[in-house]
Amino acid sequence: MLHLSRHNHFKGLKVINFRFTSKVLQNEVDEAILNLYIQELEPRHNVTITDDHFTINLQVNRVTRNSQGNKASVPYAESSIKLTKKDLKVGKWLKVNVTTMVAEFFRLPRENLAIVVRVQDSKNRMSLVVPHPSSETNNAVMPYIEVSLRDNSHKRTRRTIGMDCTENTKEVRCCRYPLSVNFEEFGWDWIIAPKQYDANYCSGECPYSFLQKYPHTHLVHLAAPQGSGGPCCAPRKMSSISMLYFDHDFNIIYGTIPGMVVESCGCS
Repeated sequence: MLHLSRHNHFKGLKVINFRFTSKVLQNEVDEAILNLYIQELEPRHNVTITDDHFTINLQVNRVTRNSQGNKASVPYAESSIKLTKKDLKVGKWLKVNVTTMVAEFFRLPRENLAIVVRVQDSKNRMSLVVPHPSSETNNAVMPYIEVSLRDNSHKRTRRTIGMDCTENTKEVRCCRYPLSVNFEEFGWDWIIAPKQYDANYCSGECPYSFLQKYPHTHLVHLAAPQGSGGPCCAPRKMSSISMLYFDHDFNIIYGTIPGMVVESCGCS
């Protein structure tokens, strides 16, 4: 689940606003990762920097209201990250774990999840930006949040459909096996997220006991028309995944791709 941002200002810093649908907010948050693009604005005048590596201090604050109803900034995540001079010149994507902040928002949601990000090098020698100003016209560097949700009811239902096996299982019948697909191994660097996902696959034999569940398959097998093979182990239920990727113009596209995950297997 991926959510993009919009901006306004709060005490000189840009506020990044994230919206979640009511359907999404009904779930529990398993993990939430904020993705930020960090880049140096302009070199400071009369400041010569000879370091090749820099320590960047990054703080993520949630914008909320205090007991008097005034806006307040509450820190939720803070980290120090080492970057090279080249990283800062051309820009670098950084990941920040904001699970606690997003989980609290889900428990008591408002119209937007509003955050501000403070970022500077440890010696305060350069001006850094999140996101880069060009993002106002180039969505490719807009901040976004990857949210993994808990869906226990779905997992309970899935166990009752077909069989699940592992590579060490000695089951010979049709079964669903785990398979993790890593897009980076294929060189698909145009996919922003997820970089990896659980696709699963079907494998195994289809004996007579399975054919009884599917009479048509059994009859076709008995009739054995020319060109027909025996029953095969194949996906019976597929589900989609949400993906964030670059199009040909380097704009970020968010879409739902159907038929990417095998949920159950059967003989057909």
